[in-house]
Amino acid sequence: MTLSPAFSVPAPRGPAARTPALRTDRYELTMVDAAIQSGTADRDCMFEAFARRLPTGRRYGVVAGTGRLLELIRQFRFETEELTWLAENSVVRTPTLDYLADYSFNGNVWGYQEGEAYFPGSPLLLVESTFAEGVILETLILSVLNYDISVASAAARMVSVSLGRPIAEMGSRRTNEHSAVAAARAAFIAGFASTSNLEAGRQWGLPTMGTAAHSFILLHDSEEEAFQAQVDAFGAATTLLVDTYDVPAGIALAVRIAGPELGSIRIDSGDLPTVVAAARAQLDSLGAVNTKITVTSDLDEFAIAALSASPVDAFGVGTSVVTGSGEPAAGLVYKLVAHKGHGDDWISVAKTSTAKLSIGGRKNALRRVDAIGTAQEEIILLGEGPGTEGQHDSRSGLERALLVPLIIDGTVDARFLGPAGTLRARAHNASVMQELPIEAFRLGRGEAVIPTTYR
Repeated sequence: MTLSPAFSVPAPRGPAARTPALRTDRYELTMVDAAIQSGTADRDCMFEAFARRLPTGRRYGVVAGTGRLLELIRQFRFETEELTWLAENSVVRTPTLDYLADYSFNGNVWGYQEGEAYFPGSPLLLVESTFAEGVILETLILSVLNYDISVASAAARMVSVSLGRPIAEMGSRRTNEHSAVAAARAAFIAGFASTSNLEAGRQWGLPTMGTAAHSFILLHDSEEEAFQAQVDAFGAATTLLVDTYDVPAGIALAVRIAGPELGSIRIDSGDLPTVVAAARAQLDSLGAVNTKITVTSDLDEFAIAALSASPVDAFGVGTSVVTGSGEPAAGLVYKLVAHKGHGDDWISVAKTSTAKLSIGGRKNALRRVDAIGTAQEEIILLGEGPGTEGQHDSRSGLERALLVPLIIDGTVDARFLGPAGTLRARAHNASVMQELPIEAFRLGRGEAVIPTTYR
């Protein structure tokens, strides 16, 4: 393919600023290519990301990934390497390469605040832009939100049954290296206390944890030498892993070496309710009454709930949280719901396929809560653009606006970015969980805890 004289390749950027522009499906670019040729690429459009249903049996979902997504949109550029590859592989034609060389998102994005609860039909993200600007972000938006929301929604269920006991995310070895960082962040937003992943700690400011695995015990000539080495390195407040050989013998040895001020023991195997009860009794008999018990061993929300009456002080969760506890994707879709006609009027458009119906039109979203602050209804206002933050009185309680501006005229709201944005999302989620009806936290299969209605 020969590039036109107007096509100019920008200077390459450093490796720290790698663009996410090609983390997308080919048809996003070929749609732009065809729309440029047909003259519709610049038509004003409204795209919407939503879920037609919650994962099977779930009563609510938790929004996560927004902060990551906003940063990726801000970085979304086609640089030398990307443009050259597209040209050499004849993905799009020269006019589209010219367009992509100058691409940056200049539209508006509204969305549910990160950490918010959502329900079927909730317009989680609204993108108002030209067709080309908005459609090109589809794959990126869905890949980020579908994964992060899946993790956060599973993590929230685990937190809800932990009875206030801290949960550490430790699933890095059960997913790929990039999603491991995203999962740690999403779980933290949903209430997890810490992560084992150091990059998540560095990038997002998350508390990190971890001391030793079984390999450290097996490295030494005896369990006693291993425990002594760890206490010498980290002090008596460390956590000693006591189930490499024999749990009662390991506990006795741990207390003998660290003393009754031993910080914690970790148990990673066995019939946990029985083993934990015996461990607590043994620790108390040895005078280690303040030594805490952490359990791991393939936990999920059901296993955590089963330990609710056990003297467990903390949990560590890996595989189940990074895989969404059986629901690795949240099921979000991204649809064009409105575009402008030849004038300034918005025209509603919608897919009507069987079992894949979407509801067209610009939308706003409210949540009705009763007099004591319990959520009662998700209200989708049809034909209205996204509103502003705030609350509105109604005859049946209070209606809380759900859509907040995230990007206006291409400028990202910095409040939602970085470690500060992550903490903001975590705080919002803690508040929202107090708003949900108690039925939301049942683990048995059920429908969405509040209905979604359209006005």
